[in-house]
Amino acid sequence: MRLLSTRSLVRSSALVLAAVVTLAGCGGDGGTADPAAAFAKVSTKFGEISIPAEPKRVVALGWGDAETALALGVEPVGASDWLAFGGDGLGPWATGRYQQAPEKIGTLEPEFEKIAALKPDLILDTKSSGDQTRYDTLKGIAPTVGVPAGGDSYKVSWEKQTEMVAAALGRVEQGRQLIAATKEKFAKTVAAHPEFAGKTITLGSRTSEGYGAYVGGTGRVDFVQRLGFRNNPKVEAKATDGFSVKVSQEQLDLLDADLTVMAPIGVDASTISGDPLFRAVPSVKAGRVVVFTDKTLSSAFATDSILSIGYALDQVVPLFAAALR
Repeated sequence: MRLLSTRSLVRSSALVLAAVVTLAGCGGDGGTADPAAAFAKVSTKFGEISIPAEPKRVVALGWGDAETALALGVEPVGASDWLAFGGDGLGPWATGRYQQAPEKIGTLEPEFEKIAALKPDLILDTKSSGDQTRYDTLKGIAPTVGVPAGGDSYKVSWEKQTEMVAAALGRVEQGRQLIAATKEKFAKTVAAHPEFAGKTITLGSRTSEGYGAYVGGTGRVDFVQRLGFRNNPKVEAKATDGFSVKVSQEQLDLLDADLTVMAPIGVDASTISGDPLFRAVPSVKAGRVVVFTDKTLSSAFATDSILSIGYALDQVVPLFAAALR
């Protein structure tokens, strides 16, 4: 995924600042609410955010934020479609939850003027880059719940995301119930698959730019760790602040593990499965591999939201079990 540069964000912010101020009005600064009178407070990387009143017009920008709000019974008026689902911007596990389709907002480069024109009273950006300039521009429009501490580069679990969104919407108990139900489903899945315990796993992808592998702290890795897997130690050893590491054609053995799982992003799955060098990776050669050919399954696994998790447990886990057998 190409992350927006700080320089580009600064230019964009400068261009839209006047429009944002005009459209958002004087009530847009998320840092000026009277803490004593706050409807809700949420702890983030950017400090404690005070939300002055129950939100009525929510814009959900972070990856999975719209799904999380919908799971809590709140329909965003604007939302980002991170995986280009089209329509309401939702995967099949979340469709039918809007009575009125939201305004579509860009992902890496959100249209700030469009957001301001929606006159939101809350912006959710809990799972995003964590860029300071992006946050500063958004909070000039409305109180903004950005990433939590340590949540840069999309390193936010479905559980933390649900907690933050539920707190912002004043639906803490409902959020707890959703989390408890999802944890119970995880527990049942783990009990049904003791063979996962302690096995190493590589979660990789291939784009037009080449191969990569995901590191700890990301949704995909969190998902498999809850199932009992260990993320590939060789990949973890190369981890940086990003959500993944690049894997060159000459280093494809880095993908080797008890189970190797690969997702095509912007390329056909055959680009992976038909690559002779990839097929020579020991785990692949032994058949302990899953290459996603169904975009829906890959997207459910990637979204890692309170709504997509159940779908992934039902549909993706059986693929892991079959490959290990």
